[in-house]
Amino acid sequence: MPGKKNFEAQLEALDALRQQPDEACVAPLRTALQHRNNYIVSKAAEMVALRHMNELMPELLTAFDRFFEDAVKSDPQCWAKNSLSRALAALELQEPAPFLRGLRHVQMEPVWGGSSDTAGPLRGICALALVQCRVVPEVELLRHLLDLLLDKDKTARADAVRAIEQLDSPAAALLLRLRAQTPMENDEAEILGACYAGVLRIEGEPALQWVSRFLADEDDAAGEAALAISATRSQQAFELLKQRFETARDPWFRSVLLSAIALTRQDAATDFLLRLVESDAMGADLVVEALLRSAPAEDVVLEMKKLVKGNARLERVFADNATSSARR
Repeated sequence: MPGKKNFEAQLEALDALRQQPDEACVAPLRTALQHRNNYIVSKAAEMVALRHMNELMPELLTAFDRFFEDAVKSDPQCWAKNSLSRALAALELQEPAPFLRGLRHVQMEPVWGGSSDTAGPLRGICALALVQCRVVPEVELLRHLLDLLLDKDKTARADAVRAIEQLDSPAAALLLRLRAQTPMENDEAEILGACYAGVLRIEGEPALQWVSRFLADEDDAAGEAALAISATRSQQAFELLKQRFETARDPWFRSVLLSAIALTRQDAATDFLLRLVESDAMGADLVVEALLRSAPAEDVVLEMKKLVKGNARLERVFADNATSSARR
């Protein structure tokens, strides 16, 4: 099969360039970017990005445009366009037009029983790249990203949240608040969690009370809210999580809250959890797990070891999780 052997040889030649200096790579990468095969072009683009070879920007742009032509046939799965857009972003292209084109692209490809859009990741990549285009006003950026927040593709929605968070402005925080408060049907909890975390990163502790409202339902989204709150590592975060733990009923959600409390890394949080172990309160085994998974200080581990001594059940949980923590 000469065609297959030639393809493999071209990939091997590209891979061999990793051992070469930049000046020896320019010509072969320029040639590879002109190749008809989308996979070869994707690999060439990855190397251009890795080496930050700005002199190949024109070839990247030409190839990017080319793979929008008869896109399903020329670039199945958007392999080339994905890698090319990442390379353009890595080289900090400031012209927004290519990224706007990718942001709007939908590529329906045949699958068993119908067709499927394969361009979701491309739209997400271009959203993140567009944010770094300093010539685009924030209002215009938000207008483009607003549409992507409601994209049918989960990857695109997640990247839209990340892109908006990177704007780091009051308007961006308000848009993330709105997205969190108007979830889509069958919305993924991690998308909502990214919104909670984004608002907290932009607004800081004043947003904790807002995020805490999402702890009410004891579902996956509530778990994401708990972890977002814990990431602030503040005394107020501990107090909010402790308050919710004291009224929570669902065993799974209680375990999430315990993990979140441990992850605040507040001294008061550690003391609270150690007292639950000491009293062998209901769910004390979950407390031991939560503390050990939070990578506690050595003195906390020693204190736990003393508290579980003589309790066969808790000693077993401690031993199992101490071993797991050591492996991590």
